[in-house]
Amino acid sequence: MNHANEKLTGLIAAPFTPMNAAGKLNLDLIPAYYRFLKNNGVSGAFINGSTGEGVSQTTEEKKQVMQAWAAATGGDDGFKVINLVGGTSLADCEEMAAYTGQLGLYGVSFTAPFYFKPADADALAACCKRVAAAAPQTAFYYYHIPVLTGCPIPMYDLLLAVKGSIPNFAGIKYTHEDFMDFLSCMYVDNGRYDMLWGRDENMLSALVLGSTGAVGSTYNYAAPLYHNLIAAFENGALDKARDLQQKAIDMIRLLGKYGGIATGKAYMKLVGLDCGAFRLPVKNMSAVSFEAFRKDVAALGFDGFCSKII
Repeated sequence: MNHANEKLTGLIAAPFTPMNAAGKLNLDLIPAYYRFLKNNGVSGAFINGSTGEGVSQTTEEKKQVMQAWAAATGGDDGFKVINLVGGTSLADCEEMAAYTGQLGLYGVSFTAPFYFKPADADALAACCKRVAAAAPQTAFYYYHIPVLTGCPIPMYDLLLAVKGSIPNFAGIKYTHEDFMDFLSCMYVDNGRYDMLWGRDENMLSALVLGSTGAVGSTYNYAAPLYHNLIAAFENGALDKARDLQQKAIDMIRLLGKYGGIATGKAYMKLVGLDCGAFRLPVKNMSAVSFEAFRKDVAALGFDGFCSKII
């Protein structure tokens, strides 16, 4: 199956991995999580990524998460599940990619090794080739997030180094702010690659450049806001689109105010899907902070644009 020319559209959520009070996986929540995303117009899930705490799980736990999402979404070809297999060991990544293919999930995603880092685009392309070959019938997406991997290689350089030599290289999940690089990637090989935008706070700018698909954590709990933003842009209502993008930024600023990525699970608690807490070393907010957070969220008018349990 050649996914090289297929372009994903709409919102792809990066789900939180549900945990119980003891910090163990709470996989029983995933069927309801899938229905929640689907009912709010989300077209896919990018699992075991940063938001999903893939780097904080064991190999066996990540496989269990994959199994749960495969079981929950089986038969729904319109809902694309992409599994992140990045890490520091290419052999582990190959094993996880192969298992992704065995489960029949739509895609594999891979980040640069982040301890011993690729020195240049050719080395990174060689890593991609090995991991993609482990699941040759599965769409392969490179995940560009240099703020976390410390690998700053431009994606334009990577695509030129790949030179079309990886048949299932579908595209890139682009979580960076280099719009020049992003646009140039969209023109490589007559637009062959699917460029998925990964910065929720800059979605409008990516839409202007021609992006049609986006992967992000805030689509878990505020999908209606982004659906409205996209519709406003497509209808030429740029003032409204800018206002909605600013609303998203105001919402995202609260992530920083209350400690970072774990704040996303606090948002999920507010929409009625309790995913527990993040694992160490990520810090979770206190009960006192949660009450202050709840008030700040209400002041944004969150109830008017958040995702709903139907």
